[in-house]
Amino acid sequence: MGVSLSAPPHISPPPGAAVAAALAHPPDREEFPAAQDWEQAEPIVFCADWQGQNADAQRETQVRLLWTPATLFVQFRARYRELTVFPDASADGRRDHLWDRDVAEVFLQAEPGQPLRYAEFEVSPNGFWIDLAINREPAAEQLRNLHSGLARRVRLDEEQKLWTAELSIPIRSLTPRFDPDAGWRVNFFRVEGPSEPRFYSSWQPTGTPKPNFHVPQAFGKLLFARP
Repeated sequence: MGVSLSAPPHISPPPGAAVAAALAHPPDREEFPAAQDWEQAEPIVFCADWQGQNADAQRETQVRLLWTPATLFVQFRARYRELTVFPDASADGRRDHLWDRDVAEVFLQAEPGQPLRYAEFEVSPNGFWIDLAINREPAAEQLRNLHSGLARRVRLDEEQKLWTAELSIPIRSLTPRFDPDAGWRVNFFRVEGPSEPRFYSSWQPTGTPKPNFHVPQAFGKLLFARP
């Protein structure tokens, strides 16, 4: 019998792991978790750069995760020094090269047998988004649009210098056979600043000489807490 990787409810994650709490109540009218449900999820907090250095509390990011059998919900609470966003996007808010402005990002690797394939989701302070399927295997098409069915909700508090983004990610876009007892791999990132040197922050440091988030071997674990 295999060892279960699921997390018990209301347990702080071990080092290098993030825990998604089971959503206890139906989503709200916009199909996102209610505020009190987000508070049941253990926050993941980071403010250091991609090398794990130069911590900046004024650019702190908190991430919370909730799940149902159909959906993974991700919330970013992002403190900022300044905002730099694109003024335009497609009609549905999708924006190519969104990472060239301020974004919060989650990388998800749901298939343990394919460690070089993962999904990338980004959201900006003004609600633009992009979702990508990444394949770093040799001779592969390394980047394509994922068409995940992602939904998002974003709020900006200029007085507190805080922006909050919520993502609703259909699990079927990540794996055809979701098993909450099987851990995924995950990493979280932020980019801020109008020009180089920009601030590239990371939950699990990638350790590369130059900013690079695409280091799947550096991803942490994602565990799904049972109800």
